[in-house]
Amino acid sequence: MTAAGLLGWNLFLPSAPTARAAEPGGAKPGAVSEGPSGEMPPVTLAVARDRAEMAHLIYASTLEIIHRYYFRKGQAVLPARAMEEVFAEVAEQSKVEGRWISVNTRPMSVHHEPRAGYEKQAAAALAGGQEKFELVEAGYLRSVRAIPLGEGCLSCHTGMFRGQSKSQTPRVAGLVISIPIK
Repeated sequence: MTAAGLLGWNLFLPSAPTARAAEPGGAKPGAVSEGPSGEMPPVTLAVARDRAEMAHLIYASTLEIIHRYYFRKGQAVLPARAMEEVFAEVAEQSKVEGRWISVNTRPMSVHHEPRAGYEKQAAAALAGGQEKFELVEAGYLRSVRAIPLGEGCLSCHTGMFRGQSKSQTPRVAGLVISIPIK
């Protein structure tokens, strides 16, 4: 089973999907019928907002769990990098895109630099203390939310190798979720 299937990504499917029993042709129990092109149709803005909220919860929770249970000094894969595989799996199955952006620390990858437009606006808003930034454009709900960087994150993201004091500005990354809408 894929990571997305394991975590139950059905929340990204169109409203009221019809599950069907296993068929001789190889369809699995619980499989959902797709449109003729195999792509899921866009959803309404209200549904997209609900899904963005749920996606943020799933991504943020998964990141926390990966850090808590799987990250050990000296091992190869960073949790945020592993999450990029989750983003790819979710995008493939649902057309819901997720990606990291740096907000008020240095980007850990050139791919995490906010892109022009809404991502730069979102990074500025989150750096200013907002918890989320949302924009509807070009047939997408763009929902960007703050991911607080804990003590373990800060050693790499800021290069200080120490936690932040209460007097420091809270350090955050941004989680960008883009959902096609009608």
